[in-house]
Amino acid sequence: MAKNQNPKHTASNSKYLSTLLSSHINFLRIFNISIFISTIHSHLSSNMVLLSKPATEYCSSYSRSLKLSKSSSSGIPLIDLSKPDSKQLIVKACEEFGFFKVINHGVPMDFINRLESEAIKFFSLPDSEKEKAGPADPFGYGSKHIGRNGDVGWVEYLLLKANTEANSDRFKSVYGTNPDEFCSALNDYIQAVRNMACEILDLMAEGLNIGPRNVFSKFLLDEQSDSLFRLNHYPPCPELQGLSEHSDRNVVGFGEHTDPQIISILRSNNTSGLQILGDGTWISVPPDQYSFFINVGDSLKVLTNGRFQSVRHRVLANGSKSRVSMIFFGGSPLTEKIAPLPSVMKEEEQSMYKEFTWFEYKTICYHSRLADNRLGHFERIEAS
Repeated sequence: MAKNQNPKHTASNSKYLSTLLSSHINFLRIFNISIFISTIHSHLSSNMVLLSKPATEYCSSYSRSLKLSKSSSSGIPLIDLSKPDSKQLIVKACEEFGFFKVINHGVPMDFINRLESEAIKFFSLPDSEKEKAGPADPFGYGSKHIGRNGDVGWVEYLLLKANTEANSDRFKSVYGTNPDEFCSALNDYIQAVRNMACEILDLMAEGLNIGPRNVFSKFLLDEQSDSLFRLNHYPPCPELQGLSEHSDRNVVGFGEHTDPQIISILRSNNTSGLQILGDGTWISVPPDQYSFFINVGDSLKVLTNGRFQSVRHRVLANGSKSRVSMIFFGGSPLTEKIAPLPSVMKEEEQSMYKEFTWFEYKTICYHSRLADNRLGHFERIEAS
């Protein structure tokens, strides 16, 4: 497997970096982090979300007094996918955290950088242009409102189908008749990340010593796989500007939740904000733009009969920097039945979950709040 290449030290990336730098300069001009609170309303109203109230008031609606963990990155499992012991370490991480970081992932840095550049260009557009890709139904462009059940966050996003052909028409309205640059970057990235997700799932099966090797990955490779892709942008929040990093005042970018699919593959730029819940404490995840973070989803938790944990996580807004994240959600076909695999369960072990289809679970998710325990609908209650 190809080693990760650091673009800072790779001459072949110099041309790309020049283009990316130009995009970032434009991005920073649009989301000027040094402006005063008195002028931020008029600035953001034309570049991120159309605000009908002062920006600080909108920011306040997402504000919470949340206790932050002082834990460093030492507690987050790091897996080198090129090492022979990776399968055992992945299983251990899934059992203890439901979350881990991977390096030597084989996804070309050019694919990562191109899509990030295109995402920055999109989110830098005026609202009137971005809204041509919306409203989120649930697919498309959305701002502040996450789902239809009252969840809000300091975020704007694009939610897309991972079946990349389905996205072209949506972006013709934004980019005219030729959205090829955006769609090409999107297609290359999704294909590479899907391949990595399948490799990780195959390593999980090997680490669990169950067969066939594709027992998990076959769901993602099915032509009817209901996999999704999300681009999130968290602009600097004016309410947090000027506060020290030790302040206990926080603004929710994306509220706490578990991912319902089988596996999630996350990559973000070098801005902090992601947290995972471990032993009742929120653990801040240091950003790493050259690596990927892997979440176990609810469906995989069920398939392993609770042996793997689906990690609860959230994102907090930043006061000075924009955060851009790209997430691939690997899911089953809608008609696929989800239930604990007999090969995972030990002798006489009882199933912890009732069987359900992915469509049934997805329907529950669409009618729930982010923080709800959606698996609770399918947990078996032991007779007393």
